[in-house]
Amino acid sequence: MKISVTFRNISGEEDWQREYMEEKLKKLKRYIDEPVEVRVVLSVEKFRNTAEINLSSNGLTINGKEQEKDMRTAIDNAVDKIERQLKKRKEKSRTSKTDTIREIEAGHNLQPEENAEASEPKVVEVRKIVLNPMSIDDAVLWMETSKNRFLVYRDALTENVSVIYRRDDGKFVLLEAISS
Repeated sequence: MKISVTFRNISGEEDWQREYMEEKLKKLKRYIDEPVEVRVVLSVEKFRNTAEINLSSNGLTINGKEQEKDMRTAIDNAVDKIERQLKKRKEKSRTSKTDTIREIEAGHNLQPEENAEASEPKVVEVRKIVLNPMSIDDAVLWMETSKNRFLVYRDALTENVSVIYRRDDGKFVLLEAISS
């Protein structure tokens, strides 16, 4: 996380404000992927302390600005505002993904084509994958470290194709193919 702090009309107390700001911004790392650029402007005008935060990452820009009597309170409120926006964005993307998966499982067509007949199924995309042999424990470990919702692999013990996927509650479901 690259943080640049600018001070306006502030004299002498810049070190503790910079450290305090960096400490507060560290908690935002769990909501957003790297690389992140954060521009912070701290200013004082009469009795108003203003903290303005501009966070940008991979085309995403989030702004938060707060004015308070105390600089720490202004910083806290601005960081909280940014955190709320990041949580909302992450929750939106999570729900839209699960809604899409539910529609696919229910058999709904996401983009109906005008010329296509409703009774005739159509393959939209074909992906080829390499079935890596691994144990169930290795598959669960891989799922915990990745952001993917499922993994297709070859079970090392039985040589059968298996699929493991993550449910909405975070637990895993294992589907084993049995040859007849």
